[in-house]
Amino acid sequence: MRYGISSKGLGLLAVLGLGALPGQPSVAQEPININAYRLTFAENFDSLDVSAWGEKRSRWIAHTPWNGDFGDARFTDPAPGFPFTTDQGILKIEARKGTDGTWRSGLLSSVNPKGEGFSQQFGYFEARMKLPPGKGVWPAFWLIGVDRSKYTAEIDVLEYYGRAPYEFSMGFHIWRQSQGGQNSTGGYWNKVQDGILNSDYHTYGVDIQPDKTSFYFDRQFIWSFDTPKEFHMPFYPLVNLALGSGWPIDETPNPSVLLVDYIHVYQRKPAEAAN
Repeated sequence: MRYGISSKGLGLLAVLGLGALPGQPSVAQEPININAYRLTFAENFDSLDVSAWGEKRSRWIAHTPWNGDFGDARFTDPAPGFPFTTDQGILKIEARKGTDGTWRSGLLSSVNPKGEGFSQQFGYFEARMKLPPGKGVWPAFWLIGVDRSKYTAEIDVLEYYGRAPYEFSMGFHIWRQSQGGQNSTGGYWNKVQDGILNSDYHTYGVDIQPDKTSFYFDRQFIWSFDTPKEFHMPFYPLVNLALGSGWPIDETPNPSVLLVDYIHVYQRKPAEAAN
C-alpha cells in the first residue's frame, strides 16, 4: 500500500477493510510443496550488495525505482552501519530517530530505475523475517510489476502495523487512476497469537500462477484469488521498514529493527519433474 495514494489514506482504508475480496481460507488447501519448485533467486544476506540507485549495478537499490517514498521515515542511502547491516546471514534494517528529530530507515528493491535487476513472471516469492515490536512500525515485503506504463500492479505479501501485534495483512492493488482508470484492491487480515511475529522468525510467501494467486504464512495456505491479467508480467521484490501509515509514531521504539533471514524466489517445475 505505497503507490498512488498517501500512506495515511491507505492505512485507514486497510483498517476499515474497504476493497476486501470475499472468500475464506479453505481446509482443503494444502501447504505449498516447495519440492515442486526450483530456486531462481537466493538472497541469504551473508553480505549485502546495495547502492543508492544501482549506479554500481548492485543487486539491490535503497529506494523505490520510481523515487516514491512513503511513511514517516525517510529511506536513506546506504552508509557504513546504517540503515543496513548483516551478521551471520541476517539482514538488519534499522529505523532510527536522529538528533534533528527526523526518522530514517531502509528499503531494498531488486530492480533499479532503468529496469535492471531481478524480476520473474509467475512463481513463489518468500521472505523469512522477524518483525519489530512497538506502535508505529510498518514493515513490509511486497512485489511490483515491472511494466508501469499503463498501470502499477502491486502485491503486498506482508504488511504489519505495530499497533496490532496479533495480525498482519496481505493483499494487492492495481493502480490505474493515473491513466484515467479505476483502481482495484483486495486484501485479507490474518490473525495470529499475540506477539509471535516479534519473538521469532516466520515465512511470508505468495505463489503467482496464471490462474490463481495464493498467499502463505509459514508455508501454510492463508488466502487466494483468481489471478488478474495485470499479473501476467514479471514482478520484483522489495522489503522495507517504514513507520506510520497514518498511525502515531510518538511511542515508536528508537531504534526499531526488522530482521530478514532470506528472500527466495522459486519457479514451478514442469509437472513431470515435480515429483
